[in-house]
Amino acid sequence: MTQPITDLASLEALYGEPAARSVAKEVPALTPGYRALIEASPFFILATCGPGGLDASPRGDGPGFVRVADDRTLLIPDRRGNNRIDSLRNILADPRVGLLFLVPGLNETLRVNGRAVIDTDPALCESFAVDGKVPKSVLVVTIETVFFQCARALLRSRLWDPAAQVARNSLPSVGTLLAEASAGREGGDAYDRVAAEQLPKTLY
Repeated sequence: MTQPITDLASLEALYGEPAARSVAKEVPALTPGYRALIEASPFFILATCGPGGLDASPRGDGPGFVRVADDRTLLIPDRRGNNRIDSLRNILADPRVGLLFLVPGLNETLRVNGRAVIDTDPALCESFAVDGKVPKSVLVVTIETVFFQCARALLRSRLWDPAAQVARNSLPSVGTLLAEASAGREGGDAYDRVAAEQLPKTLY
């Protein structure tokens, strides 16, 4: 039989009070240390919410690709993708965003909550050009809260442990996943062959 928690008082009684340091680490603007973590990160997950529901999207590039404009503002180029624009659609409807930054080899992560605007200013977009390729837009995130997450989750998962890495060929290929999801209309071995050749050429 299930025993769901349905009210805040019961939830807080179950877990107890947070440690003082868990509260003290949350601030409304970047500290020097928090800024350093963002500037060292080549990857983060962008969480958004819109009329169609929730979405969490991976974003990655070289360390420093998220530009710290000031202690409350982040600038993020929207690099080339598949044009689903799920995150951008959501931001138009609800500007609230959550960002989870990872740094390879570091077990602590950084969480940022704030509000985002989609900016298409030509000079701003041009400032993020790579190999002459200019992003179509830049997310301007105004920070509301920022704090680090302790190492437990990454330690438990052994995310950075080479011995825990999974061989790519031990799981279904992207072509197989696409073929299964589309009932065979897309994907398959031909897709895998083309993707392996084309993907490195279309990063930007």
